[in-house]
Amino acid sequence: MSSTLSKNSGSISAEQTVFVLDDEPAVRDSLRCLLETESYRVETFDSPGQFLQAADSNQAACLILDLKMPQMNGMEVLQLVARQKPRLPTIVLTAYADTPSIVNAMRCGAVNLLEKPCSDLQLLEAVREAMAQSDQQRQQATTCDNLQEKISHLTTREREVLEELVAGKNVKQIGIKFGTSPNTVRNQRASIIEKMGAESLGDLVRMVFEGRGQR
Repeated sequence: MSSTLSKNSGSISAEQTVFVLDDEPAVRDSLRCLLETESYRVETFDSPGQFLQAADSNQAACLILDLKMPQMNGMEVLQLVARQKPRLPTIVLTAYADTPSIVNAMRCGAVNLLEKPCSDLQLLEAVREAMAQSDQQRQQATTCDNLQEKISHLTTREREVLEELVAGKNVKQIGIKFGTSPNTVRNQRASIIEKMGAESLGDLVRMVFEGRGQR
């Protein structure tokens, strides 16, 4: 069995999906049963290639990944997931949890690493944390998309002025940089605030920082 889609089993299942990528059928079945008990929607795969092609990561989801598989090294899968599905938090589940493997897995983008066998509580806690991160990433992506949509309505000069404002420059400094008067910059600033739907300069800066994932 290369891929199994479980039936929905609760309120969480319609929203949160756990992908399981492991070449051992017993492990896939065991994880599916455990996760469905907690009302997660579960999709299992035994092939990295099939997972990368079929799994939809544009949802609240996480991946449980085995490091040792015949078709492709788990570290290679982690790197591919980081490039192709960057919003998919990955939990590594392995029987070979030596220090180099742990360090490499984290460097390749894993959010957690559990050693086989691990307790149900450990696994479920790791999944809950990964789902929370998935939700946060999706919210951040939505905020970023909204920001880019608003910025698209600015003129080229207004975008340049916006960058200077966000960098902390005052109207005099911005005017000197672009060869315009402070009054011109004030008018541009007012136009930017209006087009961006901000209530003030402070609100504008906060909006940009949030959209770019800055603090």
